[in-house]
Parts: sequence; C-alpha cells; structure tokens
Amino acid sequence: MNIDPSMAAAERARSVLSVSKMDCPSEENLIRIALGKVAGIETLSFDLGARILTVDHRGPVENILSALAPLNLGAQLSASNPLPSDSHDAASMFESTLGIPKMDCPSEENMIRMALADIDGIQSLDFDLSGRQLRVVHAGDVQQLVDKLRPLGLGTKLVESRRTTAVPLPGADASGDASEARTLRLLLAINAVMFFVEMTWGLIAQSAGLVADSLDMFADAAVYGLALYAVGRAVSMKARAAHLAGWLQMILAIGALAEVIRRFLFGSDPESSLMMSVGAIALVANVACLVLIAKKRDRGAHMKASYIFSANDVIANLGVIVAGVLVTWTGSAYPDLVVGAVIAAIVLNGARRILALR
Repeated sequence: MNIDPSMAAAERARSVLSVSKMDCPSEENLIRIALGKVAGIETLSFDLGARILTVDHRGPVENILSALAPLNLGAQLSASNPLPSDSHDAASMFESTLGIPKMDCPSEENMIRMALADIDGIQSLDFDLSGRQLRVVHAGDVQQLVDKLRPLGLGTKLVESRRTTAVPLPGADASGDASEARTLRLLLAINAVMFFVEMTWGLIAQSAGLVADSLDMFADAAVYGLALYAVGRAVSMKARAAHLAGWLQMILAIGALAEVIRRFLFGSDPESSLMMSVGAIALVANVACLVLIAKKRDRGAHMKASYIFSANDVIANLGVIVAGVLVTWTGSAYPDLVVGAVIAAIVLNGARRILALR
C-alpha cells in the first residue's frame, strides 16, 4: 500500500487495540487484509498471545475501527497517543531482497519468521521459495536481518536494499483464510497419526526406512504445529516451542541413525512386505495432503511451501517402497539401511537448523 499524499500532513499516532477474538495467524492475515485498504497506516504489530494489535498511523483511529468491525473479532481501542515525527516514517523505510539458497520448505520459512520476530520495524515479509528469495520492508539497517539469519546456515546474502515509500499489506482473498486454517490443522493431524503408525510398524518390521520416515512425518507435524500455535505469539514462547520440537526431533533422528548403525553391525531382517504395505499407507496419506494443499498452493508462500514439502514426502515414501522391493529382490537389508540413513540425516539437519534459532 502506498502512503496517501493527503495523509502526509496528518498527525502520526500509535494506537493500541484489544482484539478479543484474535488468536491465530489466519485472523492476523484477515486484519492485515482489512487494514490494507485504510489510508495512512504505516506499521502493524501483532501480539496474538495477548490479543493486542498496535498500529502506527496517520489520520483518525476511527477509520481503523471501522475497517475491523465487519470481521467481528471484538476490536476495541485501548489507547492512542501521538508519535514524534522522526519515528519510523515512510521516508525511513527500506525494501531489502535477501537471497537464501537453502530455503525451500515451510520449516525453513517458519524458522526465518521466528528468527526475525524480535526485530523492530519489520513491516512485511514476502517469501519466494521457488526463487529462494525473501523481500523485507523494514526500518533500520538491513545488516541486522542478515546477522539474525546467518546462524540458520541457509546461505543468506543481501541482494538489494533501497529506500521505499511503499508499505505493502497482503491482498489475498479473505474468504479463504478460515478454510486455509482448517486445511493446516488437518495436515497436522494426518502427519501426527502417521508418525505413530510408521514408528510402531517400523519397529515391528525391523525397518530402518520406516522408522526414519516416521520421523519425517514428525518433522512435518512439528512444522504445522508451530505455524498454528507458536508463530505470532511472544518471541520467548516461539523460541521455547521451536527448541522443544528441535531437541525432540534431534533425539529421535540420532536414535534412528544409531539403530541403522546397530543393524549394519549386528545384522537385521527387515520384513519387506510390511515395509511396502506401511510405506503405501504413508504414500496415500501424503498424496491426500498433496490434494488438500493443491487448490490452495497459490494463496501464499506458506501454502506453496507446504505443497512442496508434501511433494518431497511423497518421494521419501516412494523411497521406502522401492527399498522394500529391493530387499525382496536382493535378499539384503542394505537398501533399507541406506534409505533409513538418508531420511534420518535429513531430519537431523532440520533439527540442527531449528536449534540455531535465537
């Protein structure tokens, strides 16, 4: 949204609104869309845990309340105070493009959002996963963004940074947000159930591939859980939730790798028929996830990333099934061990990146 020239001379203010029914990212997005049509808005700051919205703006706060009223989220004005003219105004805003060559799935997008959550002055984050770039509208030095993202090990580099008077807000169709949230919750449920199913039958079948693939399901469930619960809440809550998921993911991945090594040294007798059967069930589950996301993958970076992530899971499931076929054909446990080691290593690397968050 461009700053309306008619608002340039209006007094700047910071208004704090209590939004009693705002408690998830979907509702945050609805608010951003509604306020995207209000002239004079400069920055929005959300605290979903406390259900508080802080707006830096020009013009009457009544315009903001009027725009939010149709959402029926219980928005009420708590306080509104004038701001000094030299606070982060449009003239001090920058549009920076960061190249992130190792960013290609929702877990990495989620980690980036959490890493940048405690930096003041960020107005918007626009993810291009296919191009592996992030566009940030922000106030202050761009180097602080690069420094925050460097510990994640995603290869972050500054491509371009320039002054801007644009303060973009999402323009997606608001009618689909509730459906999008339901889809994400269903994806979380499917991945959580399949984690337990694959882990149980992987142990019964003595299959390192199934055990490791169950950890991939756990990683997916953790991503969706963090997206729906932790993101948007206090920075300390997000960090604790992410680190808890990261440590659990790392422990499980190390356990899977240790099991692969143990079976390599002492031998194993994987049940190829069970491997293929459970792998096929997991494949059906991930194809179902893919179908659920397919119609929504153009609604934003997160849904597009979720589509890519689920497509990668389908490939992992096919790997387990192929390993089962090779075990039957060769009579060797090595195909199962190789697939298990590869998937466990991928999950372990994801855990390392989550734990790099500060």
